[in-house]
Amino acid sequence: MNYRTDLAIERKEMLDEDGKMPNLTEGIIMKKIDYGDDITVTRIEITDPIGEVKMEKPMGNYITIEAEGILEEADGIKDKVEKVVAQELKELIKFHYYLNVLVAGLGNPMVTPDALGPSTASKIKVTNHLFELFRADGDDEMSRVSCIMPGVTATTGMETAEIIKKTSELVKPEVIIVIDSLAARNIERVSTTIQITDTGISPGAGMGNNRTGINEETMGIKVIAIGVPTVIDATTIIRDALIENIESIEKVEKYIEEYDRQMIVTSTDIDMLIKDFSDIIANGINKTLHPGIYS
Repeated sequence: MNYRTDLAIERKEMLDEDGKMPNLTEGIIMKKIDYGDDITVTRIEITDPIGEVKMEKPMGNYITIEAEGILEEADGIKDKVEKVVAQELKELIKFHYYLNVLVAGLGNPMVTPDALGPSTASKIKVTNHLFELFRADGDDEMSRVSCIMPGVTATTGMETAEIIKKTSELVKPEVIIVIDSLAARNIERVSTTIQITDTGISPGAGMGNNRTGINEETMGIKVIAIGVPTVIDATTIIRDALIENIESIEKVEKYIEEYDRQMIVTSTDIDMLIKDFSDIIANGINKTLHPGIYS
């Protein structure tokens, strides 16, 4: 059965369920790390075209951070997850004296499940103007950081990828970080999961409206994408509910095909989730890019 998900870890789980999980000779390397305090990290690397086909994702690294207790505001959990986000980002973005980064918060701030990108971008420590003011070419404690919230095509009339590319040509970053909402198969991951990848992203993926990709191929430089699943396809919920009560998978799929409506659902506390995860991601990025300011 074809479930919709943007998460590499869920693609792996689906292959497991179907008995099709590739071995190390088929382009997949996976490692799981337990950080304690109910925080785990799963690193999946797709190394060749065989892995691409099986996982239905481009070659590269996919890091999934899962943490319990964020919504419940467990003691110190946000600070702990921020440090894990920063630690994982530092493996992909090496700080140095001349580091120049463009951060792009994708999505529509007027639609709460799609507001992760703009909400996170508003909390990023931008410094490009300071480098311009003091005519500095670099710094030992902070990176040169620019930030953009390009909106969505429905409100700007322009491709998000084109806006980011033109901005990139202006500020000439070494790397672009994009933040966007994603879709999950499992509703529990809406309140527990962050995905980081070096393969870029398709804007609007979480809302079911894929646009031109933002990746190294289209931008010409390294692109790190950070996402949080904020929605789940309604047909996924229907399929899972029916599978428990109908013996024939064919009957379930026939019902889904007849139903065939593009609808997504989200958590009732999505506004709080957007706030919590935007805090976590922004602080993780700030710790990574400005080690002398945020320790």
